[in-house]
Amino acid sequence: MNRAFSRKKDKTWMHTPEALSKHYIPYNAKFLGSTEVEQPKGTEVVRDAVRKLKFARHIKKSEGQKTPKVELQISIYGVKILDPKTKEVQHNCQLHRISFCADDKTDKRIFTFICKDSESNKHLCYVFDSEKCAEEITLTIGQAFDLAYRKFLESGGKDVETRKQIAGLQKRIQELETENTELKNKVQDLENQLRITQVHASPAGSVTPKSPSTDIFDMVPFSPISPQSSTPTRNGTQPPPVPSRSTEIKRDLFGAEPFDPFNCGAGDFPPDIQSKLDEMQRQRWLVYHILIMEGFKMGLTLEGTVFCLDPLDSRC
Repeated sequence: MNRAFSRKKDKTWMHTPEALSKHYIPYNAKFLGSTEVEQPKGTEVVRDAVRKLKFARHIKKSEGQKTPKVELQISIYGVKILDPKTKEVQHNCQLHRISFCADDKTDKRIFTFICKDSESNKHLCYVFDSEKCAEEITLTIGQAFDLAYRKFLESGGKDVETRKQIAGLQKRIQELETENTELKNKVQDLENQLRITQVHASPAGSVTPKSPSTDIFDMVPFSPISPQSSTPTRNGTQPPPVPSRSTEIKRDLFGAEPFDPFNCGAGDFPPDIQSKLDEMQRQRWLVYHILIMEGFKMGLTLEGTVFCLDPLDSRC
């Protein structure tokens, strides 16, 4: 380790001042981790931290864990360490808290910087692995320091205090956003519980019975499941009630079962009576058939729901 912002003044920096003051310079690297150090600067301090984190990384690598990749955003306000895919900020190291930065000449992929933690006030050494940009990243951080120091001299020290206040406000905003998200989740949970309570407490809704549909003859279709409703016909008369049948068999005074034509089958009658009933049934259907045939000969037709007798054509 030998570089600690020792860039000569007669050499120009690699980035324009506007790129670091108005924007940032991004770099990709592997993050070996961070560890606490006793001193805010020093080559030996950084070397011990690198050895410690390399050993810990070898153990994790033997367990199958890969070294995580990060994105560094360097500007005059600090160094941000982000997730390269989600762009989530993992660490925000403000520039005025960085006390030392160096790259390793024995291992040109390694570079580090020491930053004072804002909450614990401990000095943490951050170690990174970059195959091609280790020295360039160190020089970029040095250029950011140079520009920040010039701006500090121009503003008379007011700019540093302003950045501190802005950093404090940004931290407070993040805390309020986290608290606001938690409150929103709690409100949503309460609304869900209230909705469930109202559903359980509300009485069962009454179903409005629908009027039974009728056929083309204004008659209610027969349903063997539900009894016929007493719906008046179009002429205003009430149809006769259908006698309800009981499942229990009633007997007369002599203990005999009463005659019920609805329940009697073909085998319930004696042979002579059954033959007479069959003959009466055949005669009834024959008369019904003759009447229908005679009606059609006379011009009886069916139009919709009305029977009519058309005049006979004399030519027939």
